[in-house]
Amino acid sequence: MPLGEQIEAGTRRLNDAIVDSPRRVIVAFLVLTVVFTGGMGLVSTDTEATDSFTEGLDEQEALDAVNQEFEDPFVAGDESTQVIHSGSNVLTKEALVRNLRVLEEVESRDDLRVASTNGPATVVAQAIDPSATTAAEQRRVLESTSETRVRQIVRDLSENPGFTRPLSTDFNPTSASASASITVVTHDVPAGFSDGDLQEIQTTIRTITADHPGEITAFGAGITNAETANVIGDSLTIVMPVVVLLLLLFLIVAYRDPIDLALGLLSLLMTVIWTFGFLGFSGIPFNQQMISVPVLLLAVGVDFGIHIINRYREETAEGYEATEAMREANNQLMIAFVIVTVTTVFGFGANVISDLTPIRNMGIASAIGIVFTFLIFGLFLPAAKLVVDRLRERYGVPEFNSAPISSEDSALGKLLTFPAQISRYAPIAFVVVLLVTGGMAAAYGSGVDTSFETEDFLPPEEQPDYVTGLPEPFAPSEYTVTETLNLLEDRFSTNQDQTVKLYVEGNFEEGHALEALADPNDDPPESLAVGDGGAARPTSIVTVMQSHADENPEFAELVARNDVDGDGIPDRNLGRVYDALFASSSGDRAEQYLTPDRRSAQIDYSIDSGASQAEAAADTREFAEEFRYETTATGQIVVFDAVTDIIFDSAIQGLILAMGLTGLFLVVSYAVLEGKPLLGIVNLFPILIAIAFLLGTMRYLEMSLNALTATILSISIGLGIAYSVHATHRFIDEFNAGADAHESMIITLSGTGGALLGSMLTTSLGTGALALAITPVLGDFGLLMALSVVYSFAFTVIALPPAVLLWERYHDALPGIGTPRPQ
Repeated sequence: MPLGEQIEAGTRRLNDAIVDSPRRVIVAFLVLTVVFTGGMGLVSTDTEATDSFTEGLDEQEALDAVNQEFEDPFVAGDESTQVIHSGSNVLTKEALVRNLRVLEEVESRDDLRVASTNGPATVVAQAIDPSATTAAEQRRVLESTSETRVRQIVRDLSENPGFTRPLSTDFNPTSASASASITVVTHDVPAGFSDGDLQEIQTTIRTITADHPGEITAFGAGITNAETANVIGDSLTIVMPVVVLLLLLFLIVAYRDPIDLALGLLSLLMTVIWTFGFLGFSGIPFNQQMISVPVLLLAVGVDFGIHIINRYREETAEGYEATEAMREANNQLMIAFVIVTVTTVFGFGANVISDLTPIRNMGIASAIGIVFTFLIFGLFLPAAKLVVDRLRERYGVPEFNSAPISSEDSALGKLLTFPAQISRYAPIAFVVVLLVTGGMAAAYGSGVDTSFETEDFLPPEEQPDYVTGLPEPFAPSEYTVTETLNLLEDRFSTNQDQTVKLYVEGNFEEGHALEALADPNDDPPESLAVGDGGAARPTSIVTVMQSHADENPEFAELVARNDVDGDGIPDRNLGRVYDALFASSSGDRAEQYLTPDRRSAQIDYSIDSGASQAEAAADTREFAEEFRYETTATGQIVVFDAVTDIIFDSAIQGLILAMGLTGLFLVVSYAVLEGKPLLGIVNLFPILIAIAFLLGTMRYLEMSLNALTATILSISIGLGIAYSVHATHRFIDEFNAGADAHESMIITLSGTGGALLGSMLTTSLGTGALALAITPVLGDFGLLMALSVVYSFAFTVIALPPAVLLWERYHDALPGIGTPRPQ
């Protein structure tokens, strides 16, 4: 028996099992649902916005080494909290006392595990009384000191880096004023201290700061993770009810029968339970990107459900009784469902090749979820529908409306068949126009940007009115992270968007070590040439040494004695020079650029404000190669650029893989099943045009390929191919029954076209509801997903008819490429 006949026989046996033993199928699926329900409780939440994307990158490992080895006491580390104070002047006596009152309450709480506090208020208080070591003692010291004395102390400390570093860049020593300051609270943590413990500590400190007067807030990794978790919860709370409501409305229109509607909703619920249960059992965490997975699965499930119910109704309208109608409908749809499932798995699963863990996990989850969707809607729903209809007939429950969605004579049927009617007169011209316009859209869309930014994962500083106006329980949490980050970037010189780093490893007691760090700075790449005469403007152990030499004549003399070539950089006895520098008032600053063992150094470089992320990162990597020691380019710009490159590669590789596997599978499937391999190419044609227009739209709307939208290209193939497959499969049924290509296409679009339209409306509006999510990355993905579905449906109706007509010409002219159609 030929392979195609074997496959068809296998699907018939499966269909017979569903139709002949529907109760067993229902029981088996309900048992599996109970099993997967147990896995839902094991699902973990990943609240790290960007860390999971950068994990394992050389640039990130170098940045981690920098952060660990050169920890700045005024930058919050993994076990520290920043208390940020802003206002017209945070250095007045009143403001400093207010800051210390917050620290006093924080120190009084044992559960906050305060080890030390370090900030302008503590430095001023200890300058007045060095014995004041606690926040309470420091507050009393300041309260007993006059405003004039406090102002004078601030002026005296203006040359002390330990005082000025945590102040905003507008610090004015003359007026003793600054608009913001940072106090770092370091925590004494025990073994086994978790991210959840840090989150609880930092959110508690933020609550304390909110209870005090003045613009004081807390910031740190725990607070960021807490708000990221809230983003996930709030987005689900806002998006999912909208998705369910939209699906419900369109299912009511599509099914027009409450019992059929209940079966469809039950199947959708089971799909979500199975998928989340799989996440729990497999250990794949749920993050922001995963919010799109249940939305996509619901969309595909609705598509399957509408098709099976609509085709079943078509058969009953032809006079078949329930069992035979379902057998006939499933026989016609099972192969199409298998093809749709496999091609959708290819599209969604193509993302598993990504080097970025979140994108790879999303690919796995969505691919497995599609398989679950097929099983539930392809096996369970037909069985449940058959059992329910038998019970309906037994107990005399009436049907409310069981007519198919559209017919050839209906207004909708005429509208859907209009492109097929027109294209019959000039199919070649239609195809050429589509190829040309699609090529132009793809060429234009090839210039779409690629980006990776922290802001993509964080809520905007100001939420739109439709979000802030939501009543409980839909009202979102209060978000402060973006506002705090903007404050840090605006008022402090710690803006990582304007600097890059070099992590240098070697023996820095060698005579040429400091020269090796300084020599390349005279001829840097363009984006780093921001100093006088086109030189680089670094901050390193060399610049710290030179700065201290300018302030300390004794140290300047030590440097000069060991400077053989007279260029201001010592060439010998570097160990002695380092010892003197580290023991001086600049020691803390020196520790930021050279480790105590003199084996690692970091160099910070300012970059040209006009340079793009890609330019700055490329120039920094090129510059690193000019250093004598082993040097790694790093910093947030370089790390994010590396992720951006991977995102772009993942998008292109995923698209090529999805397109290649889908095309190959369709060609082989139609060759084996129908003896018509070229129909596989015809089937793929509308979706390729749709993706070309989607890319062009992305660029026109100034949307970039980011951590989530990069998956849109392969997902569009997986989701969009369903429209073309269902139409093509129905076309084959009619074509093999003896109709010509044009007539077959008319029947297809007037019948299956109605189901496709209903599926498109539910899917596009359902996925488009993601635009209501809290974060931009989900909003953009939802909008693009909706556009992708609309384009896929539209080009199935527009591009498939002329392509099929051309296929018929060559199919008849070259019978050797396939089995001739029955006469």
